[in-house]
Amino acid sequence: MAVRSTREEAVHLLRQGVRNRDVARRLGVPSGTIGAWKHHDLARHNRLPGRKRSACPHCYGDRLNRPAYAYLLGLYLGDGHILLPNEYRRTQSLQVTCDEKWPGIIDSVEQAMRQVLPNNTPCRVRRTGCRDVKVYSNHLTCYFPQHGPGRKHERTIALTPWQQEIVDAHPRDFLRGLIHSDGCRITNWTTRTVGGVTKRYEYPRYFFTNTSTDIVRLFTDTLDAVGVQWRSVTRPTGSVNVSVARKESVALMDAHIGPKH
Repeated sequence: MAVRSTREEAVHLLRQGVRNRDVARRLGVPSGTIGAWKHHDLARHNRLPGRKRSACPHCYGDRLNRPAYAYLLGLYLGDGHILLPNEYRRTQSLQVTCDEKWPGIIDSVEQAMRQVLPNNTPCRVRRTGCRDVKVYSNHLTCYFPQHGPGRKHERTIALTPWQQEIVDAHPRDFLRGLIHSDGCRITNWTTRTVGGVTKRYEYPRYFFTNTSTDIVRLFTDTLDAVGVQWRSVTRPTGSVNVSVARKESVALMDAHIGPKH
């Protein structure tokens, strides 16, 4: 029986789906060497994966996952921003910052990026107390024409007609993105005296806070569209706090958004 060489054994394991680093560890070979052997084997059999272009409905007419886009648009307007190429970066990147207390939201952000940009792979960057979920594509400004210099509350934020059409068709996904970025669902409480006895009452409530009056208007206009009643208060800092507290309206929000997770 012929004995495999180290390289042949490595290629055999790689073809079975064993990861590069595991093959390197098992055979005692540098991981860079394992990567080169894998590349040569794929090239010899004409199986090298070609680099896929980023999907773009505007430049290429690609199909857009509209509900996922409505959600991602809400996230972008809340806690997202786009970095343009410079001397250190060759590609635009969209970054949405998520509190690590809500791993379910981090998963939802990554899933939405995969659905909107199916040919691009998101990644997570760990920071103190949070995670940045990022995706790279030079078509991000096609998807989010709201990008511009300066902070969002210092410039006009208005949806294009095609974006407004998507939000009108999928308002709850848009609201979910905004709440998952700059909103929350909490339990308020109050006391009332009934028959001489003080009783405590608890009730759920949604809040959304943003400094951009344009983004707040997009949020409240969408609440109106789905029949949710709301109130707003402008804080001394200039940010606007929108609350949803009426029982029927909270029930509508719960049906499509719910608490962060």
